[in-house]
Amino acid sequence: MESLPLLRARGEVIRGFVRRKQRKLGDSLSANFPDSVVDNLPADISTGIYYGWACVGNGDVYKMVMSIGWNPYYKNTKKSMETHVIQTFKEDFYGEILSVVMVGYIRPERSYDSLEALITAINNDIEEAKLKLELPEHLKLREDNFFTSAPSLSSSMPPTTASTSQTIMNGH
Repeated sequence: MESLPLLRARGEVIRGFVRRKQRKLGDSLSANFPDSVVDNLPADISTGIYYGWACVGNGDVYKMVMSIGWNPYYKNTKKSMETHVIQTFKEDFYGEILSVVMVGYIRPERSYDSLEALITAINNDIEEAKLKLELPEHLKLREDNFFTSAPSLSSSMPPTTASTSQTIMNGH
């Protein structure tokens, strides 16, 4: 498990690849960031699975896992940031603003021989994230000011960078 500087990202949730993953992969809805957020990731960020905290709109803050990369099982040709909020939602949240604070790295991305193997890996990632996010140094980030400053879709959000962290936003 690799330590990383805090990475914060905020953007509108867009429709991802047309495969209805939430139907195949269980109750966790996946939330995709637009290219404007993905394209502004630090150049040296590793692809793989991360864990942290997520907030949809001005709602509650939940645990999350995030895949950054090309999702080799699906053979994507475009890099994506796909967040799985560890919470059951009654409906999707396309068009909402998603704010995330990534606090740790779980593993590199890899391909799988079957959808079942992919689902097993995702479930293992979720369990690892749940445990790691209970550590005091990670639990306190649930209260990060980034979540309480979450703007509405219609407000202006200039990108900002702090010395101990990086914030990536899509300009909404």
